[in-house]
Parts: sequence; structure tokens; C-alpha cells
Amino acid sequence: MKFTFYGHSSFMVETMGKKLLFDPFITPNEKAKNIDINELEPDYIILSHGHGDHVADVEAIYFNSKAKLISNFEVVNWFEAKGVENGHPMNHGGAWDFDFGRLKMVNAIHSSSMPDGSYGGNPAGIVITNDEGSFYYSGDTALTKDMELIGKEFDLDFSIMPVGDNFTMGVTDAIKAAKMVKCNTLIGVHFDTFPYVAINHEESIEKAKAAGIKLTLPKIGQQITF
Repeated sequence: MKFTFYGHSSFMVETMGKKLLFDPFITPNEKAKNIDINELEPDYIILSHGHGDHVADVEAIYFNSKAKLISNFEVVNWFEAKGVENGHPMNHGGAWDFDFGRLKMVNAIHSSSMPDGSYGGNPAGIVITNDEGSFYYSGDTALTKDMELIGKEFDLDFSIMPVGDNFTMGVTDAIKAAKMVKCNTLIGVHFDTFPYVAINHEESIEKAKAAGIKLTLPKIGQQITF
């Protein structure tokens, strides 16, 4: 599996010959100005929830790539009304076998609305498992005991969690979450994009290291292979 970071909570995972793009918020992000969304061409766009800082580039990328959109029922329906017709709706607890592996939608504690203010359904985390491995993307969330269930059900190779605090978990809770899902390899997202979520990188990495967690705070464009 290959992970590529595009800033904020946007990233691509390439696995089983497919490109999975998560939560594309790229063109409005000044820090990601060197990323050309027309070059991404994913096979799938996977959304954790409907907030603008997770869905801003969905339409542009979809109409360029015709990627299949996977998200909760409400988010998929909202984009369908905008012409994004290739969608697969899901909801909490549900799983489905795609050609890239099995995707399970799990709980996240956050809010969710669409850019126009309409109802965005429940936010979610995502677990993907296939012959190459398994990973968990928590989406925007608070720390929740439900994460222990993920640690019991899956043998994760890496996890991806917000660390910016204020709107989501901060580093301290993300470390606790990593232990709950039983995965010591953690990629932090949802940090530094706005002043509200700015963090001290060195302190964060050292705090995680002291707890036995390898925390990576990727640079935009950075690739990590698992």
C-alpha cells in the first residue's frame, strides 16, 4: 500500500491496483497549491463526512475521473443531485466487498453537514482490508470507546487520525486512540491548515514516541509505503 498526503485530511491510498482518494480538500487549501487535482485520477473517492473541508473538490475530480463515490447515504444522495451519479451509499456498521478489498464503515463522533447547510448524515470512520494489509481512517472524531472494537476485529498495518485538536482529537487523544485500535503506526492529519489546528510537530512526535507510538506528520506531497 502507498499513502500520499495532499494536505489537511486529504490523501490517496494506492492498493490492489486501485487509487482511493479520501476527503479531497485541495484547491481551497493554500498550503496545497502545488497539487494539481486534474492529475490525481482516482478510481474511488471516499468521504468520511460532508463538511466543506473534506468535500470541496469532489465534483471537479469526479467529472475528470468518473471515480466511484463512497460515503454515507445522505452524502452520496447530495452529490447525486449535483450529477455525481456513480455512487455507493453506506452507513455505520455496514461493510462491502469492492475490487480493492473490504470496506467497513465505523463510528466517528463529530458533526456533519453539507456545504449548503443541508443534513450530511452521520460522520464515519473507514476500515479497509485486503490481501495487501489493513488500515483505519478515523475521519474527524473525538476519542471514543468504540475504537476498542476496531482493535479487536482488525489487525491494522497503519492508522490515520486527526491530531489538530479544537475541532477533533488532539495528539494526546490520538495516542490513546492508537493504543485502543492496537496499531503503533500512526499518520496524523487535520493539522496546520488553519490557526485553530496548528500544532508543535516536534513536541507531538516526541509525546507519541514516549508512548510507544510512531507518529508521522506528513508533508504535502509526501509518500509512505507500507
